[in-house]
Amino acid sequence: MLNKTDLEAWEYYNETYKNKDMSLNEYQSAAAKTAVYKTAHQILYPALGLAGEAGEVANKVKKMLRDNEFDRDAIVAEIGDVLWYIAALSRDLNVNLQDIALANIEKLYGRKERGTLQGSGDKR
Repeated sequence: MLNKTDLEAWEYYNETYKNKDMSLNEYQSAAAKTAVYKTAHQILYPALGLAGEAGEVANKVKKMLRDNEFDRDAIVAEIGDVLWYIAALSRDLNVNLQDIALANIEKLYGRKERGTLQGSGDKR
């Protein structure tokens, strides 16, 4: 059953986040408020959760092949869970999501300029 604190938190969410553009760092900060794992399990808990949720995304896509049905909303929901674990793992590593995104784009554009987007290996 919902209590007054739950209702106040929901109202705060609606006023603060609903229908508003959100940066990656804002998302990371908001998501951190929903983390309930022990500090002793930092890094390990979100890394394992990320692997599990990524598997759930893959499973939903696999079912597209098996059942010939596309459940976009289910896949999007699982991607949201993946994002939560990425935000938590990044926070545990003391890195902002925005910094990770920018570094990744820089890496990818560098590979594009060098013509090494295809292939394998981290040092392309």
